[in-house]
Amino acid sequence: MLKRKIAVVVTARPSYSRIKTVLSAIQEHSDLELQLVVAASALLDRYGSAVNYIEKDGFVITAKVFNVLEGENLTAAAKTTGIGILELSTVFDNLKPDIVITVADRFETMATAIAASYMNIPLAHIQGGEVTGNIDEKVRHAITKLADYHFVASESAKERVIKLGEDSKMVFNTGCPSIDLALEIRNSKTLPFDPYEKYGGVGAKPNLSNGYLVVMQHPVTTEYKDSRKHIEATLEAIYKLNKPTLWFWPNVDAGADGTSTGIRAFREQHNLPNVHFFKNMEGKDFLQLLKHSDCLIGNSSVGIRECAYLGVPVVNIGSRQNRRDRGGNSVDVDYSQKEIEEAITVIVKNDKIVSSSIYGDGKAGIKIAELLAEVPLQFHKTIMY
Repeated sequence: MLKRKIAVVVTARPSYSRIKTVLSAIQEHSDLELQLVVAASALLDRYGSAVNYIEKDGFVITAKVFNVLEGENLTAAAKTTGIGILELSTVFDNLKPDIVITVADRFETMATAIAASYMNIPLAHIQGGEVTGNIDEKVRHAITKLADYHFVASESAKERVIKLGEDSKMVFNTGCPSIDLALEIRNSKTLPFDPYEKYGGVGAKPNLSNGYLVVMQHPVTTEYKDSRKHIEATLEAIYKLNKPTLWFWPNVDAGADGTSTGIRAFREQHNLPNVHFFKNMEGKDFLQLLKHSDCLIGNSSVGIRECAYLGVPVVNIGSRQNRRDRGGNSVDVDYSQKEIEEAITVIVKNDKIVSSSIYGDGKAGIKIAELLAEVPLQFHKTIMY
């Protein structure tokens, strides 16, 4: 029997961590052949290129798609998506996959979904059915309507996808693949590497032995004009607390230029003896860093997903994760220096935060690979509403 060819498109550095265990499971499955396509910001060094980590992990990149248009605004995002459709159509025509996989909700993933759908290639969507507070929710639900198979991360997400009219027999609650990585380090007792030595970065090198904070804050596309003001509130709070802090650069979304400019300007105007900045980090190392931190601050979904599973306290800022399922480890605040500072002070003292399995049990990769080998190949839908 011929192996099914599964084309997985990775478009951003977080997407690789979200899909890594699925890639491994596909590669190891006797009935599947992995076709790995890396595109968009996942290829760009300024956003922490994921290519080196992908190849280091033993994956062969089948095709690369350079489609990010400079600008970091709404027009650039729309045009980047359009270029992605053009380039991915050629890649799919060459590879002729049996199934294409698109991950989560970033604007670049829309290109994958559109190209596959118009080429009559069965489309699988990972992490559909979730709700948030920005454009990502529109993208995610649009991809749900384009997708033929749905590998969702929670029971409420499954229910939502079915309510959107999808065939319940094609909606599978596999859990989130990123929890698979969290499972591997859940019982880690100490940070097993020196982040400064392994990943470089810039800024001070504070002593981490007595605790530290991690910051990861991205622009919100529906509020992109305020991105600099948003990041300045966080910078002011971290500056006033003056605790050892490891800060990660924002992603490529509209408003990223405002976020980056705000960070650079603040660094020029203030001495930051306790803050170090990183571009990127291997997925498992990043989770190790979070596991042993006092708190994550920002608006990344890693705070809602992986940190919930690891029992890491989170101060979630603004609207980016609105209405997403919570595990009890986070507190929500506005873009206010005072609120952020007070929330950090309180939550790091909370010793009652426990692990939550709301996003899965750590076996999503294997479950998804098995389903990819079994589901009927189809790109037509039965109307369910």
